[in-house]
Amino acid sequence: MASSARAPQGKAAARPPRPEKNQLRVGRLVKAHGLKGAFKLELYTDDPDGRFVPGAVFTLQVPDSSPWFGKTVTIREFRWMNTHPVVFLEGIDDRTAAEGLVRAILWIDEDPDAGTGEDDAWYDHQLVGLEVIRDGVGVGRVVRVDHLPAQDLLIVRHGEREVLVPFVSAIVPEVDIAAGRVVVTPPAGLFEDLPAEPDDEAPEAAD
Repeated sequence: MASSARAPQGKAAARPPRPEKNQLRVGRLVKAHGLKGAFKLELYTDDPDGRFVPGAVFTLQVPDSSPWFGKTVTIREFRWMNTHPVVFLEGIDDRTAAEGLVRAILWIDEDPDAGTGEDDAWYDHQLVGLEVIRDGVGVGRVVRVDHLPAQDLLIVRHGEREVLVPFVSAIVPEVDIAAGRVVVTPPAGLFEDLPAEPDDEAPEAAD
């Protein structure tokens, strides 16, 4: 199952941090919780209890400058506290250590024998190359997917420039992999320059 499930009002796509493997984004360490090294977790999976089991290993997405760059973490414990998911990692035993991993994104290897199992979760390689349709007309193609802490972005080649389209349901209401297209309903000005506003102080034409 593709465990890159959507945020509450968005869509999600899984990006492999390492190009030689397809990986799925399953969570983000939002903030340190308590004094024993726990983290509050933002979920990108519909099956957290099945994903975050003791012994599960995840690849970290952190800045290159982080001492955790290129490393993995192992789940020690996962629990729910007041409806919030909380995770403990092996080797992280106090709040100070936990603070060093805040905002890290957790990835896991894709299971090639499993489908996505979700209606609005896709792998990056499924999205790249799709035609982008607005009002029934093609306006470009998806060239890549950028994953930011706040949301995912579809990068669309539109003529000679790239347009950054927020990958949320309000703007990307339909993804049809079989048809090779995504439908967008962007705000005015996203794919074209807004018309210039009239200059009220322009000199009047001479009589």
